[in-house]
Amino acid sequence: MDSFLIFWLLIIFLAIGIVIGLIYLGYWIPKRFGKRKLGKWIAGILSIAVLTMILSVVFEDELFFKSDAENLLTKHDIELKDNFKLNSNKFSGIFDFYHRFELTISEKDKTRLIEKITSADNFQENVDNEFDFRIDKPRYTENNEYKEFTANYHTERKYIYEYYKPNEIGNKPTFNRISILKKENKLIYENISD
Repeated sequence: MDSFLIFWLLIIFLAIGIVIGLIYLGYWIPKRFGKRKLGKWIAGILSIAVLTMILSVVFEDELFFKSDAENLLTKHDIELKDNFKLNSNKFSGIFDFYHRFELTISEKDKTRLIEKITSADNFQENVDNEFDFRIDKPRYTENNEYKEFTANYHTERKYIYEYYKPNEIGNKPTFNRISILKKENKLIYENISD
């Protein structure tokens, strides 16, 4: 067996053991002092908390709502004035995090967002393909300087707004890409942490 797999299995079993041990201690300690009912309450509350954490990770995609999408877009000064539909939402990764959602937006919102991208000071015409504009940017900040970088361009298939901000050492940089498809009324949001 691969040593990496063995390591992670041991970590998982250790975490499960600690959780079960804490729940048992939450019951056993009050019981030893004659407070059996209190022990049941503590063990029940701890069990519900652990179950809630597990279910929130398992059902993370299903617990993402339109209001969450609006909040993420608002951080980039993007407001959808008309009603929209949340088509899909995907979270993935542990060390390298990736979040992507797709919305169907109105024609008015699409036109307004395209205008916002094309009227930006740094708008690039005639870009053949998407490019990674993070390549020459710093990964981490020094002296807590939080400089932000943006790119606005279009390819054959979409209009794209990208946002990049290096963070202090120990925190991954923030990288978001928002794409508006040319042939459909779709907005795609991506958050990539690697």
